[in-house]
Amino acid sequence: MNQKGAFLRSGKVKDIYELDPEHLLFRYSDRVSAFDVVLPSTIPRKGEVLCNLSAYWFETLGVPNHMVRLDGPDAMVVNRIAMIPVECVIRGYLYGSLYERVSSGDVKLPGVENVLAAKLPQPYFDPTTKSEVKDEPITEAEIVREGRMTAAEMKEVRDSTTSIYLKMSERAASAGFLLADLKLEFGRDRKTGRVTLGDSIGPDEFRMWPASEYAPGRTQDSYDKQLVRDWLIAEGFKERLDRARKTGDKLPAPPLLPKDLIDQVTERYVLVYEKLSGRKLQSR
Repeated sequence: MNQKGAFLRSGKVKDIYELDPEHLLFRYSDRVSAFDVVLPSTIPRKGEVLCNLSAYWFETLGVPNHMVRLDGPDAMVVNRIAMIPVECVIRGYLYGSLYERVSSGDVKLPGVENVLAAKLPQPYFDPTTKSEVKDEPITEAEIVREGRMTAAEMKEVRDSTTSIYLKMSERAASAGFLLADLKLEFGRDRKTGRVTLGDSIGPDEFRMWPASEYAPGRTQDSYDKQLVRDWLIAEGFKERLDRARKTGDKLPAPPLLPKDLIDQVTERYVLVYEKLSGRKLQSR
């Protein structure tokens, strides 16, 4: 059908349109963001992968979600829900910002050896604020105290996030991958108030490692957005960005990604979709 509706807003990755008071159209773009900054380069076919992999998870996870139907290769019609301003991050391995916070002493994980990419004894629920500037860690107590969720909703969301992570980890393992971590977003049904899974679930929202190459104590080969992050770190962009955010200076302009990196990310996004879903991404 590919109807468009009235444009509402653009996020880091999606363009959102209002079809009617109860339904939105998500158009998944090829834009890529890292460290909460939208980059000037795009990743071909990224929008198609995010849209179709999200649809696969919404169809197979068996949890209430906002999807109505696909509407073309990179668009999805969804029920309009009241999004909860929390990013529900869950981690199975000591990596990324959690490794940094454990290394600095900001987070204590008793019994966990401070080794990069070490497997955690159980999934670690690690929520953050949802911000267009920079997401920050937030505790469950703060979420409830600030009125982002009730205590009952907080428990439901934490339990659901953990259950979804475990289900997705099983599917990833059967496809030869380790699901290192995952970011989910939830909202409330506008009529019933029921907690509902929303947003998207793709390589922008998780870290995926080939199981055959996993080895703790080193940087892992990633089939997700981590390739882009690693390149930006090597180029010094993250260091310049962190320094500017601390001092309040103007944020540095992000660099263009090299073509070989763009091609590699496209190839890996498509591969992850096809391996996880068991479906072929339709040719253009």
